[in-house]
This record gives sequence, C-alpha cells and structure tokens, in this order.
Amino acid sequence: MRAESPLYAPRSRPRRRGLSAPALLTAAVAVAGLLGILVGLAFAGSRQELAEGTRIAGIDVGGLTQRQAVAELDRRFDATAADPVAFRAGEVSFSYAANQLGVHPDWRAAVSAAARSSDGFGPIRGFRRLHTRFFGAEVLPRLAVSNAALEYALDQVSDEVDRSARSAALVRRGLRFETVPEQSGRQLDRDRAAEIFARTLGSLERSSSVSLPVATTRPAVTAEMLAPVAARARIAVSGPVVLRGAGKSWRIPRWRIAELLALPSGGASKLTISGPGADAYFAALARRVDRKPVDARFAVSGESVGVVPSKPGTELDVDRTARALLQAALSPTNRRASLTVARARPARTTAEVAAMGIDRRLSVYKTYNSGTTDRITNLRLGVTLLDDTLVPPGGTFSLNEAIGERTAERGFRSAPVIIGTRYEEEIGGGTSQVATTAFNAAWEAGLKITERNPHSLYISRYQLGRDATVYWPSLDLKFVNDTSAWVLVKGFVEYDGIAIAIYGGEDRRVESSAGTQSVTGRVPVRRVKDPTLEKGRRVVESEGTAPTRTVVTRTVYDADGTELRTETWTTSYRGEERIVRIGTKVDEPAPKKKENETGPADGETPPTTPTTTPAPPRP
Repeated sequence: MRAESPLYAPRSRPRRRGLSAPALLTAAVAVAGLLGILVGLAFAGSRQELAEGTRIAGIDVGGLTQRQAVAELDRRFDATAADPVAFRAGEVSFSYAANQLGVHPDWRAAVSAAARSSDGFGPIRGFRRLHTRFFGAEVLPRLAVSNAALEYALDQVSDEVDRSARSAALVRRGLRFETVPEQSGRQLDRDRAAEIFARTLGSLERSSSVSLPVATTRPAVTAEMLAPVAARARIAVSGPVVLRGAGKSWRIPRWRIAELLALPSGGASKLTISGPGADAYFAALARRVDRKPVDARFAVSGESVGVVPSKPGTELDVDRTARALLQAALSPTNRRASLTVARARPARTTAEVAAMGIDRRLSVYKTYNSGTTDRITNLRLGVTLLDDTLVPPGGTFSLNEAIGERTAERGFRSAPVIIGTRYEEEIGGGTSQVATTAFNAAWEAGLKITERNPHSLYISRYQLGRDATVYWPSLDLKFVNDTSAWVLVKGFVEYDGIAIAIYGGEDRRVESSAGTQSVTGRVPVRRVKDPTLEKGRRVVESEGTAPTRTVVTRTVYDADGTELRTETWTTSYRGEERIVRIGTKVDEPAPKKKENETGPADGETPPTTPTTTPAPPRP
C-alpha cells in the first residue's frame, strides 16, 4: 500500500556558516594597514625636524631643524678650518688648512638632502624616520674648492716629489764603452691627491697625517737591454772601415768611427751613425763628392733671347751611406762600405725655362752716370742685384724686394739723397736712379705700373714727368706682369751708365706724349744771416727753382692694335730754395792816425771779399 502524504511537511532548521578565507585575509590586511598607519603616524614626528639617526659628515643632527643643523655644522667647520693637516708624499711632508685651499662644504645642500630622505606624506614619513632611527642615514656634503689654490698646492708637492725615470745609457771613454744604469722615477697621482685634499680638509674630523698617492715610474730602457748594444759598439771600433765610391776610397780609422757613432740615450736603444760628429764628417765628404747642378737660364743678346740648358749634378746620399757605413762597422770581418751618390736635379730645367714663353725684348731704357764715385757704385750694385729677376704672369715686380735693403755690409756706400727739399748723405744714395731706369723700362714695355713715387724736386736730366724714387722699406717701385707669358728683368752695367731691359713673349706698342711743364708758384726764399758780410750786403748763394707740375700720357696697344689703356700721369714738384746770405757785420770806428801816418798799421791786411760755396751735386 502506498502511504499517504502528511497534510504538511515539517520545516528544516537553517545551518550556521563561518567567514570565508578571502574575507578573513581582507580583514587581516585591513587591520594590518590600519595598524601600519597608526604606527607611521606615531613616528612621523615634525617635518621641521631632522629624523633621529641622521648624520652629516659624521655629526648627529637628528632632532634639529634644518637651520639649526646648518648653523651647528658651520660652527664646527669654522673651528677647524684654520687647523693644518699634514700630508705625506713619500719622504716629504706638507701642511695645508681648509681656508688655505678655499675648501668649504655645502652644508645647506647636505641638510636639505638629509631632510628629503626622511620626508613624505604622513605615515610614509613615519616609516622612513623609523628606518633612519634604527639603521641611520649618513650624508656627505658637496665640497667647494679654489681651483687656483688647489693647483698651486699640487704643483708644490709635484715639484718636490716628482722625479723622471732615467733610462740606462751607453757612454764612451775613448775607445771603451760603459753602461750607466737606469733609475726609477716617481710621480704624484694628481687626480687622486686632489680628491684627498678636498675630502680631508672638508671633513670635521682631523687626522694627524694623511698619505698622498705616489706612483713609481719605470725607465724605458734598462742596462740589461743595452748589453747587446754595448757589444756591437765594441765591434764597431775594433778596426778601420774602408769607404769606396765615386772612383775614390777613404780609410776611416777606429777613433773616427767612434766619433761618428751616436750612442743610445734618453730612452733610445739603437746604435746609429748620426749627431754633430757625423754631420761634420759627411759635410766634408760631400764637398769632395758633390757636383752642383746647373739651372737653365736665359741668355740675351740685344733683342734676341736664348736658353742655356740645365745640367744635372750629383750629391752624396747621406742616409744610405751612413747605413752602409754602420753595417760595415758592425761586421767583424767584412769592413767595407759603399758610398752612395744620388742625381741632383736642377731647380729650373731646360723644359721649364722654355715653357715660360720669353723669346723677345719688350723694352730697354738707359740712364747715365752722374754724381760721386760712391753714387755710381750704388747704381751698378743695384742693377746687378735685380738682374735676372723673373715675374710670372699676374705677378708683381718690386724693386725693393729685387735689390734688398741698402746697407754697408752689402756693399752700398754713402751718397747724396733728397730728403724733402734738401740734399743729404745716406747709405745707398743713388738707388733712385735705378728706380727711374726700371720705371721707364716698364713704361716702354707697356706693363701695368702699380706704385711709383716721384722725387720731391724736379731733376732735369730725367725724361719729363717720368722719374721715380725709392726708400727702404716705405717707398717702392712696383709693376705687374699683365701679359700671358713670363717676364725677365735684366740689369746692365755700362761704362757710362746703367740700363734695364725687359724681355717677355707678348708684343705691345706704347705711344707717349712729350709732356708739358708749368710753374705753379714762386721760388721759395731762405735768408741766412752772415756775420762775415758787411751789414746791408746781400749775396745769392743759390738761385733756386720755382715749383712746377708736369703732365705726360701713355697709351698702350696690344699686338693687334687694340687699345689696352690710356694713362695720364700728373706730377707736382716742390721748388728749390733760393738761398740769400745777408750781411750783419758792423765795422768798428777806425783808430785815429798818428801824425805823419797814412797807411795801415804794421801787421794789418786789407779785408778780402768772401767766396760763395757751390751747391751740392744732385743725386
């Protein structure tokens, strides 16, 4: 039978549940966090004070405000800044104080850094301070140093301590060789020493003595390294060496070989033939072997130009001969060496001279001797010195450069020159006539004249308006080679004067005006009192000349007749002074004549008429 269901079902009683694991963990974390916050807040302290356990440069500043900490550190450092500290470098000791080297710690920055390390928001600051309390925090300040004072101190120490290492060397005593032992050196480590200076003097704690780092330096060459070199040197002077070459032979004795050897020293470790003794020997040998090359040159005759070919020469090859000589000297048996002669190339070859394109005379100009023998000597020396001057296309001829400074050592003599409007004597007087001659040669050649200085006084023996003067080094005569070929300037000494010719490769035609001259003022007068002339008497010593102005023109055409340029040259000359001597002599009253006396007294002579002095010759 099936049982009947009850009219109602009975209620079941609910089962009680506990907290889950995640919930418990969350609760624990929350409780721990809360406890941490409470602990952090408990130890957060005041932001105005440094955390307990804070030390700066070894000084405990915990619990102080930043201002108090800076003041305390400054006070402590000021108390020790003048106290010297002994620094040892090897066997030498030096004393320096912080205020001597300008060392001063930056306390303010150090305190600020310490405050930041234990700062933060609320609980974070507490934990940081708690860490500092238990484990401490040390801050070292930045140091300011006077670079000049520090370098001076380092120099002082280095001067006393540093010693260069000395390499072993080989020395000769006659024909014997000895080895000088090496010697170690020492050197201050400046970078590390500078750091030690700063840190020691910037500290609040003073040490009785501080060591500076000194390194030992080793020599490059030791006596052991030179032992085989000494053995070779002894072989080198063991007997004579025969040097052969250029059809000759020379026997070099032992003592001469010893003089030729350059022994190793100053860090070298090789035996060579060099030095003053070898230089002198090879110079003397070269004089017997060398044959100088001959440069190609131009040979002129009138208007024609030829080329004298160059010739090569020979010269001693010193390097190769020295190596061969050393090799023979170091051989115990084969003591023969070959002299090497090299081909010497001329500075200017025939082909180079031919390529200059100089094949004709462009102009020639002559001026005649005038003045003293010394002046004529200067003329001849001047044209000789400028002879064979070559000017490339576009180049500039300078008379001062071609002749050089006029000095007595170079053979120039004292002769008249014009200074302003007066004639005086100077070394090289008359060189201006060379300049006038060169100026007119360039004028007739149609070359471009870029500097010309006329005389201050008109000189009638020169072509009107075409004179030139020079004065070392301020006044010069210059012209430019504006042709397509080189230009050769030749100077000639002739029995009655000097001549300058210009040779080149481009024909030009020059048309010159005769020129005009006009008087531009009165003759300047200079009156000179003369006590030898009777008062009121006037004597003209020099007539003088009036100032004038000249005008000349030059037109230059090329070979096709095309005009290249037209120039007008205007020159103003000063007037020469008319010199008038004026008498200032006053006659004394004649003494009364004695009775029966009609002539001059005994011993008196009648007055004579003064003579005039001729003007000096023109330069």
